[in-house]
Amino acid sequence: MTKLNLAPLGADMKALLLSDENGFRAVLQAALQEVLEAEMTEALGAGKSERTAERVGHRSGYYDRKLITRVGVLELRVPQDRAGHFSTELFERYQRSEKALVGALAEMYVQGVSTRKVKAITEELCGHSFSASTISEATSRLDEKLTAFFGRRLEEPYPYLIVDARYERVREGGVIVSQAVLIAIGVDWEGRRQVLGVEVANRESRSSWRDFMAGLRTRGLHGVEYVVSDDHAGLKAAIREILPEAAWQRCYVHFLRNALDYLPRKHDDDCLMELRWFYDRRDIEEVRRDIAQWVTKWQGKYSKLVAWVEENVEETLTYYRLPRAHHKHMKSTNMLERLNQELKRRTLVVRIFPNTASCLRLSRALAIETHEGWLEALRYLNMEHLREHKKETLRALAA
Repeated sequence: MTKLNLAPLGADMKALLLSDENGFRAVLQAALQEVLEAEMTEALGAGKSERTAERVGHRSGYYDRKLITRVGVLELRVPQDRAGHFSTELFERYQRSEKALVGALAEMYVQGVSTRKVKAITEELCGHSFSASTISEATSRLDEKLTAFFGRRLEEPYPYLIVDARYERVREGGVIVSQAVLIAIGVDWEGRRQVLGVEVANRESRSSWRDFMAGLRTRGLHGVEYVVSDDHAGLKAAIREILPEAAWQRCYVHFLRNALDYLPRKHDDDCLMELRWFYDRRDIEEVRRDIAQWVTKWQGKYSKLVAWVEENVEETLTYYRLPRAHHKHMKSTNMLERLNQELKRRTLVVRIFPNTASCLRLSRALAIETHEGWLEALRYLNMEHLREHKKETLRALAA
């Protein structure tokens, strides 16, 4: 283990932090420079100008290297030995936590930026450029890891499944087209969210959704009791075919947006507000009572909307079968909101993907990043509520 002597920094650290708005960056830079020097001393078996029997080499100057961190770019001088054997562990260790360099390089690959820009950015980050073959090799390695993750066996049961899609612009054959990014999120019996699948399809067709859902089933998806999605006909058909045992919940947020199609441009906001309030009720009996009153109130003014709600609203009330503690999270596809927001933020920079592969690569890389964050976070749901709810349901049926 490399021993680090930060004593020279101690006397000046407080003054540096107080006098310079970038003081912490300067302190971190000085500390990491000390790490580099300590690593070289350990590797050579001797310090600068030190004569020892254990010496195994000699120093030979420095080369400059920049390290991207949360506090800014650090300018470091990496020591070299004459034989060229010295290799610091600092950057690898630091990047495992920061993920700055790897993330930046992966972002370049997935955005399909020009070779000139790749050269400029890699020189900025790493102090040297990469050849086209190196970039291609790195892209291949990234694809292999992404493919492995999204081809993994789904060994554990996922009682809750949330499925949604978003659209990205992709250049195909010289034409810019809109392609669907299909996403599936599962909640396991520990109450943790996991990204199960991400695929790109030409459109949200019945066949594309069926292939997507069948792929999850082939990988081992089982134990699904409840699925949340929007009202896409192809997706609904795929869920019924692949997961016939699961109850289906139509996302109430999508439902309320769809309701706007049945209202005139100038409408009474109270009508939709009252419709929205149905989804905060404690039980299904209260909801149905309120729906009946709402229908009576608005039948004359918005007959088209009322007829549509009466025909479709039951699909949005499936979540009342679940324990009340889960209602807030399982009545919509909002669970995907963070992932979709991150995808949108990053893809706005790309604007138009150069091909389908780059679109899938970035979507999957971001999904894995979110997946890892979910696993490290506190559990999303307390699944003991579901276990107890199922027991109470069985007792009620047996009575």
